[in-house]
Amino acid sequence: MTIEVRNPRTGEADYRFQPASPAAIAQAAQNLRARQGNWFALGVQARVEILAAWADAIEAVKTELIAALVADTGRLFLSQREVEGALANLRRWVHMAPGLLQTQERPSALIASLSYDNQYVPYPLAGLITPWNFPVTLSLIDAVPALAAGCAALVKPSEVTPRFVEPLRKSIDATPGLGEVLNFMLGDGETGAALIEQVDLICFTGSVATGRKVAAAAAGNFIPAFLELGGKDPVIVLGDADLPRATDAVLRGAIVNSGQVCLSIERVYVQTDIHDAFVDQLVAKAQAVEFNYPDIRRGELGPIILERQAKVIKAHLADAKARGARVHCGGEVETLGGGRWIKPTVLTGVTQEMDIMRKETFGPILPVMAFADEDEAVALANDTNFGLSASVIGGDLTRVRAVAERVDAGGLSLNDCGLTSMTYEPEKTAFNHSGLGGSRMGPGSIYRFLRKKALIIQHGAPQPMTSFAEAAAGGGYGSAPVV
Repeated sequence: MTIEVRNPRTGEADYRFQPASPAAIAQAAQNLRARQGNWFALGVQARVEILAAWADAIEAVKTELIAALVADTGRLFLSQREVEGALANLRRWVHMAPGLLQTQERPSALIASLSYDNQYVPYPLAGLITPWNFPVTLSLIDAVPALAAGCAALVKPSEVTPRFVEPLRKSIDATPGLGEVLNFMLGDGETGAALIEQVDLICFTGSVATGRKVAAAAAGNFIPAFLELGGKDPVIVLGDADLPRATDAVLRGAIVNSGQVCLSIERVYVQTDIHDAFVDQLVAKAQAVEFNYPDIRRGELGPIILERQAKVIKAHLADAKARGARVHCGGEVETLGGGRWIKPTVLTGVTQEMDIMRKETFGPILPVMAFADEDEAVALANDTNFGLSASVIGGDLTRVRAVAERVDAGGLSLNDCGLTSMTYEPEKTAFNHSGLGGSRMGPGSIYRFLRKKALIIQHGAPQPMTSFAEAAAGGGYGSAPVV
């Protein structure tokens, strides 16, 4: 079987590959496992030195890597930023990992003769199934801390955007020791299912529907699953917000990568007294946005990467219009040069029951609703099965924070939108159906790949058995004696 890859700017299938067979995946997993012990034995300092060399090797193939992303995603500027961001994150782990993996012996607070320490033991083989919207970023965001922790890593990138793997493999081959513990296997959903059968831990980024299948398979194999799933992110714009700043933030937060981001703004709630003025400014700014077609170096908006996503966008818009929503700008999927495109689309007259307010659209769509007060705004924002991230914008930061603390989402942007995509520093966990497992952000994300052993040390004489009988006779059976 051959998998064809569609170019989103031309609509043509201009790249093909053979998916890895279950046997090939099993063999790759066996090879990685055989070498993981030596990788862990190197120690964290030696591992991060190899990762630092890998960053330099990626720099050497950066032009090829960007060209592969451009072919698969149809965007230039964001592809350049994606590679730079992935490199920055790799170097961040080189800097952070040694300190995070240090342990320290501590005295017991309960028993004077005891002390304890911990030992971090990595899961031998981490499996990663990654999505198509940011192929390099989301293939490395979990692989790098897993490698730093001492795991081997087996990655299955999306079959929609696989071209980056070829230049990335060049960088892996150019980094001594790295190829022994890092491998990429191309394929579709069947490949991902086969991968789960071979690993000790799985990280998955993608839809809620597929995430359920991944979680069930992981549970069947009794392995940890860390899932980063879909979003339907709300923004609450309070009545004292600065409108030019608020409309800038909301528009950018909704249309970056043509809305093909899990943390895109997909629901806009605006306080009643500024609703109309907000919509007027938002529409004016949305209408000024241009496609980067035919010149990829001009304009702000790229194509819809996944063709079937265009059908989802059309269906959500049709449902909204049929139920009485008003389209102020955009609203139609266009075909240009064989690709699918849609301008930023602002809607009013929407209700919570519409698909466009309940289901993940993954397009540059901005449905706007009015709210009367903060209680209503919070209730609307929390009326969802998702809970990945959210935003609150207003003039009084104390009030903004108070509202944000009532919103059920993992990452809250205050007085801006999409800030969780700009920094990896704060830890967060998703709410509702948007995720499962520990934070993939922040320093603590490396601990997902480690099991913690307790090393408990007796510095005095071991307690004799007779002391248990004496304690029981004195009514102290089960208490912790202090030596």
